[in-house]
Amino acid sequence: MAQRIVIVGSGFSGLYSALAARRLIEQHKDQQGSGFEVVMVAPEPKLVTRPRLYEANAAGMAAPLSELLNATGVGFKRGIVDVIRTADKQVEVVEPTGERTNLSYDRLVLAAGSRLVKPNIPGLREHAFNIDTIAEAADLEAHLKRLKALPSSPARNTVVVCGGGFTGIELATELPRRLRAILGMTEKVKVVVVEKADVIGPDLGEGPRPVIAQALTDLEVETKLGDGVASIDKGGVVTASGARIDAMTVVWTAGVEATPLTKQIPGDKDKQGRLMVDSDLRVPSTPDVFATGDAACAQTDHEGNHTLMSCQHAIPLGRSAGHNAAADLLGIQRQPYTQPSYGTCLDLGGWGAVVCLGWDRQVFKSGGPAKEIKGWINSCVIYPPKAIAEEAFAAADPALNTVSVL
Repeated sequence: MAQRIVIVGSGFSGLYSALAARRLIEQHKDQQGSGFEVVMVAPEPKLVTRPRLYEANAAGMAAPLSELLNATGVGFKRGIVDVIRTADKQVEVVEPTGERTNLSYDRLVLAAGSRLVKPNIPGLREHAFNIDTIAEAADLEAHLKRLKALPSSPARNTVVVCGGGFTGIELATELPRRLRAILGMTEKVKVVVVEKADVIGPDLGEGPRPVIAQALTDLEVETKLGDGVASIDKGGVVTASGARIDAMTVVWTAGVEATPLTKQIPGDKDKQGRLMVDSDLRVPSTPDVFATGDAACAQTDHEGNHTLMSCQHAIPLGRSAGHNAAADLLGIQRQPYTQPSYGTCLDLGGWGAVVCLGWDRQVFKSGGPAKEIKGWINSCVIYPPKAIAEEAFAAADPALNTVSVL
């Protein structure tokens, strides 16, 4: 019976895990690789380009994977994994019909990503939109388009973005032109970012903050800093300080956590629920399991830096996890994950963008020149390779992890 690597998830890390595993197996098929299979489990054979869900036309932000998986010999099982039994080396898959099946593995790569944290704030689940998934981003877009049929009013023309982190900033700076395109260029639109920290982009550091502040000012995006969200209703937001902001549209962007499947795998986790992994991306307490992407917390270099929940780390993590899972089964030397280069590319809507280099995020480019880089990343870098085995396997080579895309 063939030995099996099961990849849970079809996101950036899941896709590149599958390609990297198949790449190594193909390289060794003449010796021993013919007795191995790689199976991806996901609701659909597609890659959602999640970093673009702040943009318009969110429903189209996905790339089909069937041809690529077929070309590279990756099996696909449609369904959702909701149970992992590490003692039995099995996962339970809920198929679209509702039927449950068991899928055994010899090595498991957990690449099921992350999800938006939705705290117990009154009205959040009932009245707030988000852009965490393609369906939820499409719901927001449909709502924005419905506003046009309503009488013009300050509340209709106002959007409150809850959270001034990376996602909140990208959405808030994109919204003014999206709203004007829907409501009309003569309408006065208002976008307000509510952030409980005293500064915008608290996790982004001091480097890009002046650029972000300038972009927000020029785009007339308002900020309410040092004030959290106390409640949300169909007519707006009440902040922790008691201030009310009337708005027919409220979008929650604050905080992400790892897939809850990490809770079913023995091992240490970080504060976001990510599994702590070794340099091979293996879960030390569960040697048959590798974690990658947003499900893993891995050291990127010898300076003590660790991966972030971003496609910039998810793709290289996938290359390493898939390669090492296959190498482990093939009985050959594994390659420790390393990714010494780090950059930040933040979209700032109609103003442009800001590109920073290094973990201290020193500004490299801003405005229009940075926007060109962001456009290249969003339209090229994050999309899957062509459905040609040779090209796909080349893109999955873990040696690329030391090459910066900026």
